[in-house]
Amino acid sequence: MSTNFHTSHTSKFLLLPLIILQCTITMTTTLAQAPASGPTGPTNITKILEKAGQFTTLIRLMKVTQLGDQINTQLNNSNQGMTVFAPTDNAFSSMKPGALNSLSDQQKVALLQFHVVPNYLTTSELQTVSNPVRTQAGDTASNKFPLNIISSGNQVNVSTGVVDTTVSNSIYTDGSLAVYQVDKVLLPMSLFGSSAPAPAPEPLKKRKSGADVAAPATDDGSANTDVSGAVVFGSKLHGMFIVVVAFITMLYM
Repeated sequence: MSTNFHTSHTSKFLLLPLIILQCTITMTTTLAQAPASGPTGPTNITKILEKAGQFTTLIRLMKVTQLGDQINTQLNNSNQGMTVFAPTDNAFSSMKPGALNSLSDQQKVALLQFHVVPNYLTTSELQTVSNPVRTQAGDTASNKFPLNIISSGNQVNVSTGVVDTTVSNSIYTDGSLAVYQVDKVLLPMSLFGSSAPAPAPEPLKKRKSGADVAAPATDDGSANTDVSGAVVFGSKLHGMFIVVVAFITMLYM
């Protein structure tokens, strides 16, 4: 009986390492098959643009106007999607010199808001969207912030009434945010439209005739009186002189 007891204990001791080894292999295999959890931070429009490159000016303006923070807050705290048309650095360089710097802070905000549509638009939806498209800048009246998206085949064009450009690339899309590259800054009518017409010129004054032309008036109008008076007085004096001479001549005759 002691032999059987010894054999039983020996078998259990031999099985224990095998069980531990099996458990180790199973745990290792399970961990290897589990997907690695990557960073799933909140959507950040400026980081998306930084990763894409060639949007330095747009990023700077988004930070200065705080529009980037507003977009991030809206995307991460609501179910409302968003579409951003992103002009490249070359697009900003192509603007008229001083055009951007001449804008006030409020106008710069409006300019950037004009590039943001408060709806998520896929590439196919860009081809069927109703015009004018409302942006975060607001009023779509013809002299305010009208934005028209027009498709021609697979090409999508964007028109503001001031500039026309093409959607040249899809930078980012995740089901709630779509970012499309445009090669011109979208200039709204409200800020860059034609200036108001110049006032009509005043009608020409009629020319004065006679003595008025010969004797132009001074600022206070006194010259005409002095000149005309002098002419009349001189004429009378000359006439009296002739009469006196004639009278004296008759006396000596």
